[in-house]
Amino acid sequence: MFDKFGEFDSVEELNRAALAQREEGDTEALKILAKENGIDEEDAEDFINGWTDELVSPVMAALGKLDVECAEYEIEGVLKDWVEEIRINCMQDEAFARAVRRKGKDLAGFMAQAIELGCEHRITVDNRIVEMTKEVKKIMGQHPLTMGVLNKAEMKQLIKDYYMGEGT
Repeated sequence: MFDKFGEFDSVEELNRAALAQREEGDTEALKILAKENGIDEEDAEDFINGWTDELVSPVMAALGKLDVECAEYEIEGVLKDWVEEIRINCMQDEAFARAVRRKGKDLAGFMAQAIELGCEHRITVDNRIVEMTKEVKKIMGQHPLTMGVLNKAEMKQLIKDYYMGEGT
């Protein structure tokens, strides 16, 4: 995922690396750096051409990291909704965006915690609901259907706790 330049711990580190590449005149390396960090090619070109002083803002750095992680882990379905909630937090709070960019705070770690907590707090679905399904009742037979997904308030709290907390 961060194969050539590694994972940066901050937007400042990322911008310093980009500036070093620009000062060396290594535009190809700078483009690779941008792509590796989910930064739009046009934004990289603006930086290369000297139209901007920094490659990315804290929000751009966080959103780029999330984009790279989503592609790496092939995020689909409800997991995309989880990521969208993280993205919203990044756009609303620069400190949160900076936390998302930190080393060791990654989408896989967050999702593992969300799935684990959902499993710990799973609920049993009333059998009358299961009986109204086609495929689920075939799969479940006489076994109860349990589901483990956090509600919206729990998800919002976990997002803040995971990214803003010290541990992973």
